[in-house]
Amino acid sequence: MITSEAVAAIEATPVRWLRTSRHPSAVAVPGARSFDYLYESAESLDDVYGGIVEALVSSAQAEGPVIYAVPGSPVVAERAVELLRDDDRVTTVVLPGVSFADLAFDRLGVDPLAAGVRLVDGHRFAVEVAGFSGPLLIGQCDSLQVLSEVKLTISSVLDRSPAGHEGPQVTVLARLGLPDESVTAVAWEDLDRAVAPDHLTSLWLPRLGEPFAPEMVRLEELARTLRAKCPWDRQQTHQSLTRYLLEESYEALEAIDELGPEGAGYEHLEEELGDVLFQVVFHSVLASEEGQFALSDVARSVHDKLVGRHPHVFGDVDAKTPEQVSENWEQIKKKEKGRTGTMDDVPRNLPALLYAHKIQSRAATVGFDWASAEGAFPKISEELAELSVAIAASATTSGSSASAESSAGAESSAGAESSAGAVREELGDLLFAVVNVARHLKVDPETALREAAAKFRRRFQAVEALAAARGLDMAGLDLAALDGLWMDVKAAE
Repeated sequence: MITSEAVAAIEATPVRWLRTSRHPSAVAVPGARSFDYLYESAESLDDVYGGIVEALVSSAQAEGPVIYAVPGSPVVAERAVELLRDDDRVTTVVLPGVSFADLAFDRLGVDPLAAGVRLVDGHRFAVEVAGFSGPLLIGQCDSLQVLSEVKLTISSVLDRSPAGHEGPQVTVLARLGLPDESVTAVAWEDLDRAVAPDHLTSLWLPRLGEPFAPEMVRLEELARTLRAKCPWDRQQTHQSLTRYLLEESYEALEAIDELGPEGAGYEHLEEELGDVLFQVVFHSVLASEEGQFALSDVARSVHDKLVGRHPHVFGDVDAKTPEQVSENWEQIKKKEKGRTGTMDDVPRNLPALLYAHKIQSRAATVGFDWASAEGAFPKISEELAELSVAIAASATTSGSSASAESSAGAESSAGAESSAGAVREELGDLLFAVVNVARHLKVDPETALREAAAKFRRRFQAVEALAAARGLDMAGLDLAALDGLWMDVKAAE
């Protein structure tokens, strides 16, 4: 496997290094020092490759020309060689050799060009096969951990494949070119049980299945890297990240509110949705570390759930209106979750407007509802009148409390608190009635209120700008002057 040019270079260069001495070809480089110690002491392969480069550069600077010998070809799956070629501190001359891939394709009887084969690193299998379905020659399958990762990746692909799709058969290529070489076929699910891997083990996968989404794989790999190398990310938990999930969700909502005509705002929305997506990915990585579920499980479960809840699309159920779809949805969800009560599993910590909308919708599924918005409207007037009564009663109680004797202070305080509670209760009933009307009008109350608040904010900022342009100090203006500025802003819109 060694060319005559390489042999001559070895003989002419006394300072010699081996990537590893644990290979049959190592005898061709006598007196060489090896980097086996880095493989044993470094925390990651990236650290190994970086350590090799630094050691070789230091050796060359101190001792002159050096030989760095690697098993097989120096341009196939040799990360340290890539780093050396890019390092301006040294001049690197590469002498080609026979790769393990040449022997593999010979044993397999495969023309890699005609078959469109991709050569991938087993240590980065999930990332490097993203967007590619095969065929694949997988090198550096040197541990059970690598085989397990390959197996899990295949499993994830099969989970997304059509029903009845069989898993691939894997060919294990071991110690090629040696007297005890072997080429054996195993079922993919037996990879980490039937194979005893070493540094001379490779895998052949004729077809993986449905292509991976490369962007999602890279994002998941990023989360894993941050967990491994960033102190802040390493200490995070599901609980510590809840505030960030909430913040990113609200920022995405704000980006949606800012969408305008002709694509305005979509770049911002893309960014914010990416932030929300990364929160999902990061939580999935945390769960994967605990052996609970992975990102692929999250995607599969929501896919299957949505298919099951759309029987009018994927089954034979008839639902021609959005209302029928919603009714079917709730009934299916109730059956899935084993609910016995209509209000079961409605989260109590939802935002108040959404919570009110949700429980009203649930009540409507069993017929407890107004027939139309017209039926719900009078309830607003009724609750508004009750709020006025409560406010008047509260004012009376407050006045009485102010003139009461100090000996009756505790009793007066309790009365004031009771009145305040009545006002809060009636105000809540009024808001609840308004949400009911919004629901019947098919208006999302959260969106309507958010848009109203955004409109007020925009106009108020315009009032501030107008006051400044006219040289007015808003703090010194009375309400009539402020209202005049407000009306000027409205008229200019």
